[in-house]
Amino acid sequence: MLATPGHLPPPAQDPHWAYETKQDGQRAMFYLPGDGTLVLRARSGDDITGAYPELQPLAGALPGGLAAVLDGEIVMLDERGHSDFARLQPRMGLAGSPGRARRLAARDPVHAVLFDVVHLRGRLLTGRPWAERREELERLALTGAAWSTPRALVGHGEAALAATREHGLEGLICKRLNSRYEPGVRSRNWIKIRNMRTADVVVGGWLPGGGRLTGLPGSVLVGQFHAGALRYVGSVGTGWSEAERTELARLLHASETDVCPFDEVPRVAGAHWVEPRLVGEVRYAVRTRAGLLRQPSWLRLRQDLTPEESDAYQE
Repeated sequence: MLATPGHLPPPAQDPHWAYETKQDGQRAMFYLPGDGTLVLRARSGDDITGAYPELQPLAGALPGGLAAVLDGEIVMLDERGHSDFARLQPRMGLAGSPGRARRLAARDPVHAVLFDVVHLRGRLLTGRPWAERREELERLALTGAAWSTPRALVGHGEAALAATREHGLEGLICKRLNSRYEPGVRSRNWIKIRNMRTADVVVGGWLPGGGRLTGLPGSVLVGQFHAGALRYVGSVGTGWSEAERTELARLLHASETDVCPFDEVPRVAGAHWVEPRLVGEVRYAVRTRAGLLRQPSWLRLRQDLTPEESDAYQE
């Protein structure tokens, strides 16, 4: 179940909503069959268990061999205890490299934030209200060195959002108390609020850099899907480290095409087109009336998301 970008519920509705801190990590389902094993699956359905060996002890945290399927976020915490996606990125994609994953886990372990339970004691809970599922989750008392069940605040949305801003957190997730769990749906019953103006975008092309950036992208041309068509929303030319720009160049060269993927060809000279598969997150000032992003800056590459799974895709 996915959250829809939006705003706080109206004050009159505030008591009917719960509020959780928005985490900045890799979303995962935690399959605990009760036999001492744990399987982790990403939003794509891929098995990512091997990338996070330090989470295996969670398999023994449920009482009496109880079986469950939990929803949560795998995060890497910084010195303040805040989730930091940049720190997590080296661990993502290591499911097929368990040796390297173990070495990194010993040096810089991840943490699992558990916030929902969709299957428990042989029963599917997706038809139960969020408030009841939350009670079931809290009764499991899943708190350990590598996992936790953070508090959810019922009501007081304005204060909760203000607290995330004061403490420099990414944002807030608002969940309707009576909402059922809707697998694979981006639902209005879950609303996410980011404390900075950001957007998911799909890379459709790039412009070569000059000087020391020869052979590397000077900027990327990005868009968002609307009704199945990729609409151009601007170019992004800042925000990369040297290593990030080099890695992006490798990915762009691997996906080059002669066909412009945008529904209308942008008026830019010398563009190289790519298959619209790469998802990035950008920070920007405002949108113009034409829908372009003003002063965009690159935040990160989202290799854990396909365009269809990202906020850049709208039906």
